[in-house]
Amino acid sequence: MRKLLCFLGLAATCVGSILSANAQTPSTIGRIEILAPEMEQYVDVGTKIEVLAGGFTWTEGPVWVSDDSGGHLLFSDIPRNTIFRWSAAKGIEEFMSPSGYTGVSYYGLEPGSNGLTLDSQGRLTMCEHGDRRVSVLTRGGGKQTLIDAYQGKRLNSPNDLVFDQAGNLYFTDPPYGLPERADDPRRELDFCGVYRLDRDGQLQLLTQEMTRPNGIGLSPDESTLYIAQSDPQNPIWKAFPISDGKLGPGKVLHDAKSAMKEFPGLPDGMTVAKDGTLFASGPGGIYVISPAGKLLGRILTEGRVSNCSFDSDQKFLYMTADKFLCRVSLK
Repeated sequence: MRKLLCFLGLAATCVGSILSANAQTPSTIGRIEILAPEMEQYVDVGTKIEVLAGGFTWTEGPVWVSDDSGGHLLFSDIPRNTIFRWSAAKGIEEFMSPSGYTGVSYYGLEPGSNGLTLDSQGRLTMCEHGDRRVSVLTRGGGKQTLIDAYQGKRLNSPNDLVFDQAGNLYFTDPPYGLPERADDPRRELDFCGVYRLDRDGQLQLLTQEMTRPNGIGLSPDESTLYIAQSDPQNPIWKAFPISDGKLGPGKVLHDAKSAMKEFPGLPDGMTVAKDGTLFASGPGGIYVISPAGKLLGRILTEGRVSNCSFDSDQKFLYMTADKFLCRVSLK
């Protein structure tokens, strides 16, 4: 009982600190940068970047969940090992803690869940840093491990994920969730893979050429897999053609190296619009990139931004931006 009371006390303190931090949180930040006329079909230059909540440690993995109350957003705070929920009606609530590490000893600075998505049944599916697995939250409330190893060796720390319409799961596996990252003695794989977990449970390594694969997305027709690389020596977004569940030669869509001189951050999470345009986090904000690789514009918080997600109608783009949760109204 004492342990339970302690946990409940920590949870209340966690949410309480966020609510108190919101008193000092700005209402808007950043700016919109138009680099091509096509950008104006999504957002105007004068559109404000709205800050919905602050006081987090490092936010990630936003996913929109439709419901009878107008929908809500789930997102990770990785260092806090917690998933939070935001809704217009109730603001910020704690949804799940622990979210990515269930061990009993210290496990580094980023033990929690990272990327979040929904499977074909609408179940929350998570990349878990500390437990080094991809899991799904079942209808009964318990978690089920989908995958935690490749050829008998534990995964590094699954980072981001996306399902295709047939139920096959694509995910990235860099070392960022390991306490000592690439040099961690617990690491069992000597590469950072991009994988496809078939709906029948078979795991396939798609590529290990990406030095730090991070965000991942699919084109609307599922013919192209997009992968962000969070390597400061080669900070790129790459597009791979998909055929029969295998990847063809990749093509660099955009290089963020010059942008790193302006703003902090690296290519990270992404989402793909209904028309195939990429909304991808990078140095200083969200980079809006055509499927051909043309940079249309940027939604700039001017700080580190980890990821983004649309609501169900693509009327808003939600962004996890360092200690903030933000959104932008779209046309």
